[in-house]
Amino acid sequence: MNKPFICASLIGLGLLASQSLFAQNPSLNARMDKTAESLEKKVVAWRRDFHQHPELGNREFQTAAKIAAHLQSLGMEVKTGVGKTGVVGLLKGGKPGPVVALRADMDGLPVTERVELPFKSEAHTEYNGQQTGIMHACGHDTHVAMLMGAAEVLASVKNDLRGTVKFIFQPAEEGAPAGEEGGAKLMIKEGVLENPKVDAIFGLHINSQTEVGTIKYRPGATMAAVDEYAIKIKGKQTHGAAPWSGVDPIVTSAQVVMGLQTIVSRNVILTDNAAVVTVGALHSGIRQNIIPEEANMIGTIRTFSPETQALVHRRINEIATNIAESAGAKADVKINIMYPVTYNDPKLTDQMAPSLEAVAGKNNVKLTPAQTGAEDFSFFQQKVPGFFYFLGGMTKGKKVEEAAPHHTPDFQIDEACFVLGMKSLCRLTADYMEQSAKGVAVSGK
Repeated sequence: MNKPFICASLIGLGLLASQSLFAQNPSLNARMDKTAESLEKKVVAWRRDFHQHPELGNREFQTAAKIAAHLQSLGMEVKTGVGKTGVVGLLKGGKPGPVVALRADMDGLPVTERVELPFKSEAHTEYNGQQTGIMHACGHDTHVAMLMGAAEVLASVKNDLRGTVKFIFQPAEEGAPAGEEGGAKLMIKEGVLENPKVDAIFGLHINSQTEVGTIKYRPGATMAAVDEYAIKIKGKQTHGAAPWSGVDPIVTSAQVVMGLQTIVSRNVILTDNAAVVTVGALHSGIRQNIIPEEANMIGTIRTFSPETQALVHRRINEIATNIAESAGAKADVKINIMYPVTYNDPKLTDQMAPSLEAVAGKNNVKLTPAQTGAEDFSFFQQKVPGFFYFLGGMTKGKKVEEAAPHHTPDFQIDEACFVLGMKSLCRLTADYMEQSAKGVAVSGK
């Protein structure tokens, strides 16, 4: 887990071994695929409803209620209020076997939507002291809708399933509100992976810049660990016409911002793995002729190994503290460790890649470089073998540079991807169970 890597020869051997042991059930798969196709309009309607009524982390009350009602209508054992607003459904198959978990995240983002859709979000709130819209600008609405559809598909064939499926609808993937716990970490703390104990977990993420019909994945380190930092520069307030009478925290902050850029360019061994240090906000002052007393900046850190993470943390402290001291100011640095690396268990990934190829077509399933985005699905993967993959959501033929990235006001998803999303989740589940019955499934890390 220290370095992202792909060993082509070993992966190739692993895939061959998986294919030779691959225990398909053609009849079951055909029935699941047909049901998934019949549910497309229903899933689209769910997604549009969730998109029009987004909710922020730990506040997904309406979303959770709709999910719970649907799972209960399928005859599942349903728990609500898990990890604040999370919903967990349990589907017991007709035959004994492993417990497979499927996860979708539910929360929206403090983004004001710009896309003119019939189901455009008009929701607004106050976030970090600022008025903002609320939008599903990362596709979590699509994740929820597809998993609800997958739940209905799998419930329709439950008598033929060799095991149990645990459907995890998770709040606060984007982070809990200040002062609150949330997300995958809290759900795990409250026992979501126990009673019954989960053997493997699968999850997907929509991607607005990958064509519909394409699935991407990576064994090992797939998405970065993420941490956040806050730096307060304390200077000495004075009149703007007499800067020599004070200590300017704004100029000092500017020097710190530039100093932070050297961490990645001059300290991180980039041939080993990547890193990112971003300043996301810088606030100081209130009037044009007053040099203020302090300046505050916040930002994000992305790394792929514990060693690089420790290096970046150390350098942020050193740079901010020493630059501030050189200017006669003081720096207070706080770093909050958030999500670990999203790490796809290599054995499980090699074992299940043929399932994705079976539903999407071999040429449409591709290896992807490591992503500097982060996911708290990583907490689940620390406890049980997990496989997280990316589902294309960009209209076919559209240029990548024309597709808005995630977390932006113009983010948009082509709903034509939903059927493949459902099929892939169902196929991974059923195939893992079939393989487990023949003794080839991963049983532990």
